[in-house]
Amino acid sequence: MHALFTLSLLGLAAAGGSPKPPKQNKILFPYEQTLLTSSDTRSFPSLSFGDISKPPRSKPKCRAFPGTSDWPSQSEWSKLGTFLNGSLLRPEPAQAACYPGPLQNATRCQWLATEAGQSHFWLDEPLTTLTEWPQGSTCTLNVNATGQCTRGGWPEYVVNVTSVRDVQAAVNFARNNNLRVVIKNTGHDFGGRSMGAGSLSIWVHNLKDFEYLPNFTVGKYTGPAAHVGAGIESFELFNHMARYNISLVGPGWGTVGVVGGWVSVAGHGTLTSKYGLGADQVLSINVVTADGQFLTVDPLNHEDLWFALRGGGGSTWGVITSVVVKAYSPITTVTVGLNFGNIGFPSDSTDGRYPLPIVVNQGIQPPPNSNFVNNKAAEFWEGVKLSYHYCLKVQELGGYCFSYIFPLGNNSFAFTSNQIIPDITPAAAIAALQPLYTQLNALSIPVSLPPASQIAPTLYAGNGQRTGFSNPTNTRYRSRLFPRKNFVNDNLWNKTFASIRAGVEEGGLVFHGWGYAPTCKVAGYPGCENSAVHPAWRETVLPGALMEVVPAGLTTAQAKARDEHSYKYTDVFKQLTPGAGSYMNEGDPAEKNWQDSFFGKNYENLLKIKKKRDPWGLFWAQTTVGSEEWRVFTADGYPAGQNGRLCRV
Repeated sequence: MHALFTLSLLGLAAAGGSPKPPKQNKILFPYEQTLLTSSDTRSFPSLSFGDISKPPRSKPKCRAFPGTSDWPSQSEWSKLGTFLNGSLLRPEPAQAACYPGPLQNATRCQWLATEAGQSHFWLDEPLTTLTEWPQGSTCTLNVNATGQCTRGGWPEYVVNVTSVRDVQAAVNFARNNNLRVVIKNTGHDFGGRSMGAGSLSIWVHNLKDFEYLPNFTVGKYTGPAAHVGAGIESFELFNHMARYNISLVGPGWGTVGVVGGWVSVAGHGTLTSKYGLGADQVLSINVVTADGQFLTVDPLNHEDLWFALRGGGGSTWGVITSVVVKAYSPITTVTVGLNFGNIGFPSDSTDGRYPLPIVVNQGIQPPPNSNFVNNKAAEFWEGVKLSYHYCLKVQELGGYCFSYIFPLGNNSFAFTSNQIIPDITPAAAIAALQPLYTQLNALSIPVSLPPASQIAPTLYAGNGQRTGFSNPTNTRYRSRLFPRKNFVNDNLWNKTFASIRAGVEEGGLVFHGWGYAPTCKVAGYPGCENSAVHPAWRETVLPGALMEVVPAGLTTAQAKARDEHSYKYTDVFKQLTPGAGSYMNEGDPAEKNWQDSFFGKNYENLLKIKKKRDPWGLFWAQTTVGSEEWRVFTADGYPAGQNGRLCRV
């Protein structure tokens, strides 16, 4: 259960005086009612609160690091551990089971390599993130591992958060001891923002509380809402939807965290064309800021943070402990799959089917049990081009096109796309998609729509029995928010699609497209009002990325070479889409001109807020607001790696 507090922040205005200040609804979970007290800070000065009105007297060149003179003593760490009642962890890497030494365990190593990824193990593991390369490859998961497993870019200590008091203690201890801080939930992180060598990690993964609020009012909004704990994952959110017979905008992948980085950057999913981005849903945010204070931020209170926390990036403004989001009536969706490809040879084959390999050359796996038709390359690419353009009509219905183009080797390619349309009958969905299939058939691509009787609408929320699992890998994304204008101008569309084709055909990279349109109109309130979401999101109809899985243990030179290879194609994306931006959560952590790509015209204002709210620069992560003042100095210069000390530039 939650607690509801209605507070007048400044007291009642005197008769005839200034207008009454806004009242604030504070919706708190029990874990948010246990706070750090003045008594705590008197007995443990390292937990003293900061004061943003008093800039720090000195600015250390680097963050404290294990082995340096300013690293807290073991007695100080022990005192923090005692204060946190067992929530301070110093976990050993799970991967150490594969390496010679006291933690080696061949049976466990084999299980980690073959079965852990089919469970929730890696999501519940306090150190590991699901993208491994930023760690520095000092302890990769390998059943034939040799040498020594070292900590690398993983945090030194972890606070397993059970209350706001834990968060405040961690934030204050880190700030007062000049420590690097990282924030982690599931580790569903493609940019290395949830890890850092020598850091103190604030791990909110176990804050799983949820409550449905049938009637919630804030600002211009009155209606149903949900209070969501910071540790909730998408599959858990969907199970709550089923329990309460509601719909919430959530991530599509089951193990993505719903609170934190997802809503703080933008957040997309199945309902993006119908209800907008994840950031558009937020009505209230509970957060611990860099000075250690616990605030409730909403449209009427702390307006600078209200702006920054919705689109201004994760790991930047504070540690979010929960959010209140808009809720909707139950929704059904109809999904129609579209799969076709070419085998490249023999060109005169008439078989018409192509068995999908289990793992393609990039290590990124298309959906199983799909059949791909034989086509000439020109017909294949024209069919893909038609399919992407036709997604504009799907978006007009509030729908979503989730797609991949896979290079399969030997001049062979596969295209797969799910068209997901909410609140539509099967017959209407078939009628809406039939013109696309007719055009594909005219290209001798023998795809066909199933009869409406074979398509059943499914409840968006599901049956309440979803589960989630994920396996660490080395996926790299380099994304762009392709705008509508690139689709409606024929000449520009031809060039745009040619650039996508080149990235796959010449570059050997996978193209991943999310076809939706999160306009201000569909976002509703609070939506675009006082939002830091990159303006390019409101014009996009195809956020897309070139992606690859990079081998573990690349040298610095090899990593830089792969970056430059990808940039040869993504730079063309940028030339064709000036000002269009990129999605940071599935973007390049080594993005050139990232301030414009990830934040656009909002960056200057965001930087002012950052300097005001966090004059210490406590919250730092790659390509976040203000991060240009710091850099991780890795021993080998690995681009965007986190295995090194954080120092000022």
